[in-house]
Amino acid sequence: MAGNFWQSSHFQQWILDKQDLIRERQHDLAILAEEEYQKILIFFSNFIQSLGESLKLRQQVIATATVYFKRFYARNSLKCVDPLLLSPTCIFLASKVEEFGVISNNRLVQTCQAIVKNKFSYAYAQEFPYRFAQISECEFYLLENLDCCLIVYQPYRPLLLLLQDIGQEEQQLLGLAWRIVNDSLRTDVCLLYPPYLIAISCLQIACVVLQKDLKGWFAELNVDFEKVQEISRYIIALFELWKSYNEKDEIKTLLNKMPKPKVQQPR
Repeated sequence: MAGNFWQSSHFQQWILDKQDLIRERQHDLAILAEEEYQKILIFFSNFIQSLGESLKLRQQVIATATVYFKRFYARNSLKCVDPLLLSPTCIFLASKVEEFGVISNNRLVQTCQAIVKNKFSYAYAQEFPYRFAQISECEFYLLENLDCCLIVYQPYRPLLLLLQDIGQEEQQLLGLAWRIVNDSLRTDVCLLYPPYLIAISCLQIACVVLQKDLKGWFAELNVDFEKVQEISRYIIALFELWKSYNEKDEIKTLLNKMPKPKVQQPR
């Protein structure tokens, strides 16, 4: 599988250049500060995670949906499609691509309604405004913007292989590194770096947190450690942002400020 990544559309089309990413966001960054923009993306990553968990999806499906979401807005302004509509659309598409099975139309919409009401009422005073017809229509738009590049390589498998190579029973290390991989989905690293480098970075951060000395083992890896450190900086910056970011207090103001589609809810 590792060999396939280098021939995949993920590597050939969807490892983006940081400067290109910044340039594509200029329209939104004329309205939002960089930190505000990141907070909005974090919020919708959290929304996708909650929706996926409520639907009992595997983490692989949730991660793929999050990557679809981030890829779409890497090439489009937030005003192109309401992120609240794109989020369940990404979940719906990822569940099929990852062979989880098709989620029933009613269940998807009802779950969106329930989590908006029960978990995200601090962000939305109104109920979830979309119906399945709009999600289905949005799916075609999403597919077009992804250029039908639907196979996403995630850091989870490389992480398991790395732990296997260490050759110790490291459940605590695996658990923490796995959670850091989940956290990394709130950053841009899935758009900028190969998944095996993300796995190494998350493992390295977990070792520091748990005070596990694997410097000798890391030194033997034949990888670009400058890029590993770049990934670590993104993830540590996220942790620093979380220390001062109170989503419940801030997100409503940010969503009101966010560029919006001219027509939010097609009839």
